[in-house]
Amino acid sequence: MASQITNYKCPACTGPLHFVGASGRLECDYCGSTYSVEEIEALYKQKDESAAQAAAAAEAAQAASQQDPETAQWADYAGDDWGKDGMRSYNCPSCGAELICDATTAATSCPYCGNPTIVPGQLSGVKKPDYIIPFKLDKQAAIQALKAHYRGKPLLPRVFSAQNHIEEIQGVYVPFWLFSGDADADLSFNCTRSMTTREGQYRVTTTQHFLVRRSGTVPFEKVPVDASSKMPDENMDSIEPFDYGELKPFSNAYLPGFLANKYDVSIDDCAPRADERCTNSSVRAVASTVTGYQTCTPAAQNVRLHRGKVDYALLPVWMLHTKWNGKDYLFSMNGQTGKLTGDLPTSMGRFWAYFGGIFGSLAAVLYVLLFVL
Repeated sequence: MASQITNYKCPACTGPLHFVGASGRLECDYCGSTYSVEEIEALYKQKDESAAQAAAAAEAAQAASQQDPETAQWADYAGDDWGKDGMRSYNCPSCGAELICDATTAATSCPYCGNPTIVPGQLSGVKKPDYIIPFKLDKQAAIQALKAHYRGKPLLPRVFSAQNHIEEIQGVYVPFWLFSGDADADLSFNCTRSMTTREGQYRVTTTQHFLVRRSGTVPFEKVPVDASSKMPDENMDSIEPFDYGELKPFSNAYLPGFLANKYDVSIDDCAPRADERCTNSSVRAVASTVTGYQTCTPAAQNVRLHRGKVDYALLPVWMLHTKWNGKDYLFSMNGQTGKLTGDLPTSMGRFWAYFGGIFGSLAAVLYVLLFVL
């Protein structure tokens, strides 16, 4: 039997609930009822716990059967969660359809009935996030931002600007590790200061050389590093910063209507990126105190990191992934601030048509100038 999942239904009409960032409430598209996160948490607390326990029991039973080859059946090795391929299957609580998704999926929607579905076992126990920043911008805002990003780019392939393509944009809660601590930075710089004076008929430039040292302690709090192997690091870095003033204690009630993944990159694997970001930020902060010189060249640096707490959070990102001529293109937008990043391809057909149009116009002008006038 597939692992148990849950979805949030309207208590008034049993229609699916979606979290809406503009109102900060879960809303029903059918009867218009709205509910606070706290109300839905209280209503579904027991159901979420039961689903998580059922998922854990199913995993334990499968692991036990695989560890005892004398008692296991052939079907046991197929497994409901497709462990070898990283795939799992679940039953939709609304229509009973079997849903197939990868092992990191924590929230999705049923392709048959459209109801948002949540896998509580994916985000429970030690896997449970500490925080979440709810989506503030809706899908329409993401679509408008993407259209604005495309505007004024005549060489863009038509498939990118097609309305049905843009509508494929999806809201995803991306897992992040948030690193906190401080750094002791000891830096030295070779600096110069020059002045020019006039001595008779000569201009004399005098350059003074200084060895400047700066040291200090730089605290850092919740430096984000994405914990999903699916997300390119450069895209996630480019849509920062997030406003941590809107961090909320994690609740499954924020997930309906969006996709969500649990982390599949560990703290230890993310630590080198966190160290690099903290070191570079510390160096920039201390170096910014060196002023009053015309040139300033780093001579040496020594940064000692004091690593502290690591939090686990889900942060909102609107995503559009597509392929063009065998190459992947990913567009990402901060679901809280609207900051967008993504590379665009060039259609060579449009390029030559555009070039031909310009060349043809110039040729016509030259013909008129040379032969008519």
